[in-house]
Amino acid sequence: MDLLTMSPKEVNRLEVIQRVKEKRMKGKAAAELLGISERQVKRLVRRYREQGAGGLISKRRGKPSSHQLGEETKREVLDLLRGKYKGFGPTLACEKMVEVEGLKISDESVRRLMMVEGLWKAKKARKLEVHQMRERRACDGELEQMDGTDHDWFEGRSERCTLLVMIDDATGKLGALSFVPEESFFGYCGLLRQYLAAHGRPAGLYTDKHGIFRVNISNTGCGDNLTQFGRAMQSLEIPILCANTPQAKGRVERVNQTLQDRLVKEMRLLRINDMQQGNAYLPEFIADFNARFAVQPRSSLNAHRPLLAHQNLDQILAWQETRLITKNLTLQFKNVVYQIQTDRPAYALRHAQVTVCQDDQDKVTVLYKGDELSFTIFQKQERQAEVVTAKQVEHTRKTYKPGPDHPWYHFPASPK
Repeated sequence: MDLLTMSPKEVNRLEVIQRVKEKRMKGKAAAELLGISERQVKRLVRRYREQGAGGLISKRRGKPSSHQLGEETKREVLDLLRGKYKGFGPTLACEKMVEVEGLKISDESVRRLMMVEGLWKAKKARKLEVHQMRERRACDGELEQMDGTDHDWFEGRSERCTLLVMIDDATGKLGALSFVPEESFFGYCGLLRQYLAAHGRPAGLYTDKHGIFRVNISNTGCGDNLTQFGRAMQSLEIPILCANTPQAKGRVERVNQTLQDRLVKEMRLLRINDMQQGNAYLPEFIADFNARFAVQPRSSLNAHRPLLAHQNLDQILAWQETRLITKNLTLQFKNVVYQIQTDRPAYALRHAQVTVCQDDQDKVTVLYKGDELSFTIFQKQERQAEVVTAKQVEHTRKTYKPGPDHPWYHFPASPK
């Protein structure tokens, strides 16, 4: 007696066909139960009568798939994975092979080939950490997540730098990207200026507790306990929300990991080797990224707002500090003395409070009640005499060593 090996699906099919053969079930009901046509049920019944249960076993069992990759295609894919796309993950490598190389292959096929050749190792499942889920915002521009990620973006071809990122919480669209040497006030101002020009003012920003966004030490900051960036956002009427943990702003944290893979590989293929070339390429990358990964928001309402007429970005996105004008109409800012030039009577500006603005190009502007004041840089005369400490005198004085015939060496020895 021969033993038959059947899958659970084939066992179920055998039971249904037996009922039809014994007229305990109609062909239409059997077709609905098996998910096939009535004509196919009739064929299966005929095969069962002629060959028995063995006639219901798939004829393709043990035979190679007709959809498997050919040896020539496998060889071409492996050559690309070891050469041009070395270090690429399966998904990104598959995209490039389909779009650039014109190959017809799936990401799972690429993944299996890489695992067999030792080019890809499946990641171990991490221990599941439960965090409270937060639903996406409903509208585009309702909340923008902002962060900076330090990484070797050019793989040693240039100095290590930081990528500043803005991503929309509702759609997952990249709003702005910028390469900068490090996270700084002017770096984030440049990123925000880029975003405002493209989209308008968002309804809110979601950041971490970096000192650029939030005063973490009491009794510091500029006016009302605000950082310079916080003061600028208050002027633009953009509230800042600070996350307690990285998981709370998980959308921008996850996109940072994606960019450290995809963006690095794209710049390698295009031979982009420094920040200037990288910043020129970023708009093209943003458009491609958003076309692939952005989702539709739940609401069609756009929460972005246009800039108001009185919101001067050149002044708002500058470093601002307040100063009092002296009776000589001078003020000091970062070790430089500025002499105010005015046609008004001198007493009108004595002890007046002004705002000193410095932009990212170190250009200084002095504002009094919103109007610019003319000034010149006051140069002090060099001092003719300088007061120094005793230690400085000892350091600059030449030491004197007496000669061997000096009387000091001929004093009689003191008695013990």
